[in-house]
Amino acid sequence: MEFSLVISIREFFKALSLTRLDRMRDAMRRFRRALGLAGTPAPPAAPAPAPTPARKQETPVDVAVQPQPAFPALAARPGSFTEHDFKFAGECYAFRLYIPGTGNTDPPSIAPLPLLVLLHGCKQDAADFARGTAMNELAEQEKCIVLYPEQLSKSNSLRCWNWFEPGHQERQTGEPGMIAALTRQMIEFHNADPARVYIAGLSAGGAMAALVAQLHPGLFAAVGVHSGIPTGSASNVVSAFSAMRRGARRSTLAQEQDGVMPTIVFHGSADKTVHPDNGAQIVNAALVAWDACGLALEKIQRTEDAVAETDGATGNRSAVRTTYSAADGKSYIEHWAVGSGPHAWSGGDAAGSFTDPQGPDASQAMLAFFLQHRK
Repeated sequence: MEFSLVISIREFFKALSLTRLDRMRDAMRRFRRALGLAGTPAPPAAPAPAPTPARKQETPVDVAVQPQPAFPALAARPGSFTEHDFKFAGECYAFRLYIPGTGNTDPPSIAPLPLLVLLHGCKQDAADFARGTAMNELAEQEKCIVLYPEQLSKSNSLRCWNWFEPGHQERQTGEPGMIAALTRQMIEFHNADPARVYIAGLSAGGAMAALVAQLHPGLFAAVGVHSGIPTGSASNVVSAFSAMRRGARRSTLAQEQDGVMPTIVFHGSADKTVHPDNGAQIVNAALVAWDACGLALEKIQRTEDAVAETDGATGNRSAVRTTYSAADGKSYIEHWAVGSGPHAWSGGDAAGSFTDPQGPDASQAMLAFFLQHRK
């Protein structure tokens, strides 16, 4: 159907005049009549679309211009020291865990943290050992996680780790198996760096630390032994007391080449509970193991004095510090022989048991040594 597009000038201007008078409906009729569309029915109106709810925007933002943060800033979180339980081989072991605090960071820091496992001595528990070593304060500064496993009183009435019993000298069972399993769980659950896991202990805890490190060389990057006994020195209570009083005569556990690792030893020269020869024997065993690996170490010996504490108390013991360093400058073995030092954690806090506040700071020295090394 064809329509004439000839519009009379009179009709056109008449329609325009109506639009100026807001008579739009009449104007449209005249336009349609001028176009010859007056008799054409209008198509049915399309259904109105469903209304879309309006979204309120308080402040208009030009997203093309306004910079957007890559990550939301994290609120500061203080450090935490908490108590937990761990089930292993039908037993329920208590442990304490220190997680360092975080500051406001943007982007948020998600880097894995070093993990330090600390084993208490006899007549101690995890909380007491944490107070005495003051390791949590250092861990806060260096951003490290600290794990304190705790011995069961029913396993040893003095809460000593049973490093001298054959049932606790195996890789996957007994107390070494429990400590290794708990350590692995902490790595998994708390974003710890598996390449920077360390273990240390005092007295029976030092002996157990040396044992666990040798049994699990793939788990730990370095070991610290304070007033402890060499691995394999005893297989019962009698031989344990003999080693403690006179030093180990022989080792019943061979040092495997893949079990060698960086080692730091602290021992007081006046220790009446564990003979200082034990510390020297741990160092000698590490030297033999590193030599078998073909690592040339340079021996350097110097005297280290205790540092004055902030509360005014001054430590007055010095230590002969012997380091064995490689060409890369890292010390792979350190031996701190604390002059007149007792059977106690050197430089420790008097708030904990078995501490020697007058000695050089063993916690600081061990942590500095550990953080040089990774697997």
